Amino acid sequence: MTKALHSFFGIFGDLIGLFLFLAPTITFKRIILNKSTEEFSGIPYLMTMLNCALSGWYGMPFVSPNNILVVTLNGTGASIEAIYVLIFIIYAPKKEKLKILGILAFVLALFSTIALISVFALHHQNRKIFCGLAAGIFSVIMYGSPLSVMRLVIRTRSVEYMPFFLSLFSFLCGTSWFIFGLLGKDLFLSVPNGVGGLLGIAQLILYAIYYKDKGKTKNSTTDKSTEMGLAGCDHKSGNDEQKLGSEYRKASQDRS
Repeated sequence: MTKALHSFFGIFGDLIGLFLFLAPTITFKRIILNKSTEEFSGIPYLMTMLNCALSGWYGMPFVSPNNILVVTLNGTGASIEAIYVLIFIIYAPKKEKLKILGILAFVLALFSTIALISVFALHHQNRKIFCGLAAGIFSVIMYGSPLSVMRLVIRTRSVEYMPFFLSLFSFLCGTSWFIFGLLGKDLFLSVPNGVGGLLGIAQLILYAIYYKDKGKTKNSTTDKSTEMGLAGCDHKSGNDEQKLGSEYRKASQDRS
C-alpha cells in the first residue's frame, strides 16, 4: 500500500510540476510576438533550469535509488527552461543578452562542478548527501521566490498580482512531493517541498483574505515588468516588487 501511494504522489507531482513549468509559455508567446524581452528578467528561468538539473541529478539511480519520477519531472523541466532561456537570449537586447550568457556559463559550470565532484570524489551515502543538499537548497530558493509578491499583496491589499491557479498548483506540487519524500523516507525531497507546501498555503490564505479587493490598485504601479519564475527572483529593492507585480498583472490579462 505504501509503495502504491508513493508512486501515486510521484506521478501526481510530475503532472502538477509539468503544469508549472509550462505556465511561462504565456510570457514567451508575448516575447516572440513582440520580438523583444521588454523588461522581463531571464534570471528566474536560469535558476529554475539549475534547480531542475540538480534535482534530476539527485534522482539518478547511482545517486539516490527509486527516484526515477524525480528524474523524469526535472529532466523535462530542465529542457523546457533551456528553451525559455534560448528564446530570451535570441530576443534580449545586447547588454541583457551578455548578462544572461554570463549567468548561463556560471550555471553550467556550477552544475558540472557538483556533478563531477559527486561522481569522482564521493561515493554511496556521501554522494547522496552532497547532491541532496545542493538540490534542496535551490528547491527552497525556487519555492521562496513568491515571498516578494506576498509582501506586495499585503501592502496593496490586492491579489491582482498573485494568480490563484499559480498559487494553487504551487501548493499542490510542494505537498505532493513532500508526501512522496515522506513515504520514501527521503529528507532531501520532503524538507524543501514541505517548505514549498507551507508557502503555497500562505499564498492561498492571502488570496482568501484579499481576493475581494482584486483590481482596486490596478493603476497603482508603473508599467514595468519582470518575470517571476519558479526559481528565484531579484529582491534588491521596492522597484523589483513593482516590476514583479506588473508581470503578474500582464500574465493575468494575457490569460483572459
